[in-house]
Amino acid sequence: MENVTAGNLTERYCALTIGILFLILGIAGFIPGLVSVPETDLSYVPLDATKSPYAMGFGYIFGLFPTNFLHNLVRCSVGLLGIASYFSASSARLFNVSFAVAYTAIAIMGLLPFAKTTFGLMPLFGNNVWFNALAALASIYYGFIIPAKVKGVNVSQNL
Repeated sequence: MENVTAGNLTERYCALTIGILFLILGIAGFIPGLVSVPETDLSYVPLDATKSPYAMGFGYIFGLFPTNFLHNLVRCSVGLLGIASYFSASSARLFNVSFAVAYTAIAIMGLLPFAKTTFGLMPLFGNNVWFNALAALASIYYGFIIPAKVKGVNVSQNL
């Protein structure tokens, strides 16, 4: 019984950590001082320069992660879902499974030339690729492999 509780707690902490990271990045994307315009020293995107939905709020969070307003909304949503799923072991497991599948696909999309802008909606290139891949790997490892080891079962039995 103690191993089951420890395994469930590991899954819950994985969802909580991913949720906090994505919420921080999402909120940081809305703070003009933390978003820089590419190849300049400006820290904001002028309102008259945003003609398309993709260009609205486009910049680099901390100078590293390409983002726009829609991408910030998605990050905040994923972060809030991760934090909310912490309160139940079954919802944390569902979050980890869906996050691992979705963000593995998103990381692969960032490597494809025709999909790296999510078909003109959100930037998935640059440092977003490795960040999404690392987050998906963490979700797989801490959401599936570690809880299965703690519970003493096969990974396929933990799903």
